[in-house]
Amino acid sequence: MKVLIELPTWLGDAVMATPAIENLENHFDDAEITLIGSSVAIEAIKGHPRVFKTYILDKTFKKTFQLIMDLGEFDAFVSFRGSLRSKLIKFCVSSKSKFQFDKKKYAKGHQVEKYNNFINDCVNSNSSPGKLILHNVRKIKSGKNKILGINPGASYGDAKRWYPDEFANVASALSIEYDIVIFGGPSEKDIAGDIEKTLIEKGVTNYQNLAAHTSISELMNHISNLDLFITGDSGSMHLAACFQIPTVSIFGPTKDNETSQWMNKSSFVLKKTLDCQPCMKRSCPLKHHNCMKLIKAKDVLNVIDGLV
Repeated sequence: MKVLIELPTWLGDAVMATPAIENLENHFDDAEITLIGSSVAIEAIKGHPRVFKTYILDKTFKKTFQLIMDLGEFDAFVSFRGSLRSKLIKFCVSSKSKFQFDKKKYAKGHQVEKYNNFINDCVNSNSSPGKLILHNVRKIKSGKNKILGINPGASYGDAKRWYPDEFANVASALSIEYDIVIFGGPSEKDIAGDIEKTLIEKGVTNYQNLAAHTSISELMNHISNLDLFITGDSGSMHLAACFQIPTVSIFGPTKDNETSQWMNKSSFVLKKTLDCQPCMKRSCPLKHHNCMKLIKAKDVLNVIDGLV
């Protein structure tokens, strides 16, 4: 059974699709899976034991469709994306059966449930979504202290980002008990640098700033070894849920009932309950950003006392 899967583009969405992918693979117990998608999604999911080939989709239409035409024939094509380009990919793919996620049809519930309901409809099953699953993660933990990870970035936009001084205040308060690791992609290099600068001013030396210095595979390995994680609504947050890392997730403009950690027994969503939440905007439309500004380091520290 040859199955072609187009993964969600973003890291967090790709991770949240893993229970659905597991149920799809279990339904076709002889599945030979080919993955297509973004580089971050492919790198996160490629370790699945049923994955036979992977292809990163180019941003240009010409190269994308040349790749699709060269893939050959499949028994089933499943796309977790609903964009125009994905609809064109679906049209061009040579497959006996074709299925495509429609966010309007699957509008209610957690994103994990939406993806899983989609797969149930594809294969006419009634499987429940299990935990998030990533394969081939390498344990690298060393040192005497426990490890605190902090992740100040969020790809969605500035509105989802908590403040570097507050992250630094949390890290400084915990630095006697924990070694600190700062995570982030290239676009978070500046905010991670601001956190590092404040830690230095506070005399904290037991930290690493890994922002813009890890591949997705390396990020997965590092997060799997954490003892505690402080993060915004981000792809890294879902990696931590995969590995059952005690996590405080700071939410502002986005919907925690749809994108919070899935099935992590040690997880706490920290947010304010303002009338303007959730606005789902990339920048605060009211210009005050109170959904994040009103959350302080002491709020995070109070939550941690009951979490670990």
